[in-house]
Amino acid sequence: MSPTRRVKRLLDVAICVLTLPVTLPVMAVVAVAVRATSRGPVLYRARRMGRGGTAFDLLKFRTMTHGSSGPGVTRAGDGRITPVGRWLRASKLDELPQLVNVLRGQMSIVGPRPEDPTYLHAYDGEHLEVLTVPPGMTSLALFRFGDEQSFIERAGPADVESFYLAEVLPVKLDIELGYVRNWTLRGDLGILARTATAMFS
Repeated sequence: MSPTRRVKRLLDVAICVLTLPVTLPVMAVVAVAVRATSRGPVLYRARRMGRGGTAFDLLKFRTMTHGSSGPGVTRAGDGRITPVGRWLRASKLDELPQLVNVLRGQMSIVGPRPEDPTYLHAYDGEHLEVLTVPPGMTSLALFRFGDEQSFIERAGPADVESFYLAEVLPVKLDIELGYVRNWTLRGDLGILARTATAMFS
């Protein structure tokens, strides 16, 4: 690991530890809300691609009805999403359990957003470079597609998964590739600042 990457890892761990006094109470409240308003587990484990394409279980608060099936991509009006789940998705609080993934070394605070392994075929030779770094909780692509569900809803495709693979994912991967190739610690701090501003605005 290069010295700069080592600093990035230390920054990840420091952020996780320093934010615990805030994140733990919030996660406790969210866990109670999820448990009290719908049947099923509090956490959802989503299979995602990590560094080198290695699959891992990404942790989220469950936002859908337990046992629901359907496409891996959701619209804003998807009937599988619970009322509490809609609020969690809009506020991004459903992502908080990924701090555990960061502490495990499976993710970073900032990095390309991890995708479902079934979408690996959509990565061309150039985009495979996105998989050379740990995925992140927040990324540059989120500023373009942060409200991805509503974006897909406005497009109104009959097959949302096909639309995602053809129209959304290639653009996201272009943005993430630019991040990987031009990565700096200052850039990560800038993304963190923009993310915090967006969450609390």
